[in-house]
Amino acid sequence: MTDFAQFRSISLAALALAGVLAGCAGSGNNPSGKEELKTVSDQTAAQKRADIRMQLAVGYFEQGQLPVALDEIKKAIAADPTYAAAYGMRAVIYMRMGENELANDNFLYALKLEPNNPELNNNYGSYLCQHGRVPESFKHFDAALNNRMYQSPASALNNAGDCALKIKDYGLAEKYLLEALKLTPDVPITNANLARVYYQRRDYPRASFFITRLGKVAKTDSLSADVLWLGIKVQHKMGDQGAEQGWATQLRRHHANSPEYAAYQRGAFDE
Repeated sequence: MTDFAQFRSISLAALALAGVLAGCAGSGNNPSGKEELKTVSDQTAAQKRADIRMQLAVGYFEQGQLPVALDEIKKAIAADPTYAAAYGMRAVIYMRMGENELANDNFLYALKLEPNNPELNNNYGSYLCQHGRVPESFKHFDAALNNRMYQSPASALNNAGDCALKIKDYGLAEKYLLEALKLTPDVPITNANLARVYYQRRDYPRASFFITRLGKVAKTDSLSADVLWLGIKVQHKMGDQGAEQGWATQLRRHHANSPEYAAYQRGAFDE
């Protein structure tokens, strides 16, 4: 999976925020008899305690303090055993710890509590994709995208596009990524993966368009060796020696010991 700071396959902050809203009690019915949407002010005291623990867990997780984060999640669940996002966060922690069976169990329990939660569906889709269960993942990405309350659909679109690339379904990848492009045209992962789609289809002019855009919207030191190597290969196919050398310089500067730079030195453009 292409790695950019701007997009993470697992969305922690959004998951925590979704938990705040999803954990709220109903705020009564409107005049039509339908229940109003839940907001933060509807939280019970127990839910507020659980939310504080959830926020602490996210912070500890991002600092790499996984046992402490796990303990905070345990306290969040003790305060509110129905807090679906807390189980989702515990799944993410277990993923980082390499406890994949526990991660899967917690994702499933979270989705049992809130089957339509878009962040849970996006994160579980990413989990499935990362663990070789690609066909199953699209159901969860689509569930996230079908939720009209989802605040970050570009995340699920990019994750789904990246996942489709893994199984070389370039048509499906293109569909998801072009939708992501409409929402986030300047996000590097979207442009990089569209360049990859068109390169694999041998549509080199389109691949060049997106790789050139990538060079404008991304910091080159944030790009993986694989993406820089893609840039070299695209411009090599286009016969643009200047652009090819520009990408090669970045590959040498940032990833001189990488297999991709070794391939470039061999001239292995079609391996």
